[in-house]
Amino acid sequence: QVQLVESGGGLVQAGGSLRLSCAASGIIVSTNAMGWYRQGPGKQRALVAAITPGGSTNYADSVKGRFTVSRDNAKNTVYLQMNGLKPEDTAVYYCNAQKLVYIYWGQGTQVTVSS
Repeated sequence: QVQLVESGGGLVQAGGSLRLSCAASGIIVSTNAMGWYRQGPGKQRALVAAITPGGSTNYADSVKGRFTVSRDNAKNTVYLQMNGLKPEDTAVYYCNAQKLVYIYWGQGTQVTVSS
């Protein structure tokens, strides 16, 4: 059974930082394409950042230079370091794993950025 468990969300002031974690079980994060998505109020879920099995990363234009995705293979965990947070970053953040035809989602963690 695959589980992706996000943590690290919360309330932060604009300009602050948070680090989200996605602890995986039932899959090996280093062999999956791992991504962070977010869904803000009234918006569709959209990709924020991703890391491939080879370690390549890509980011949404809106977070480039502020967010960093990484993984710890020993802990089987993926992280999203978020710096310089803005009110428009407020959303539920979801961890995603993809490999071949398989796609898995975590339950999400709320990030709220106050102005």
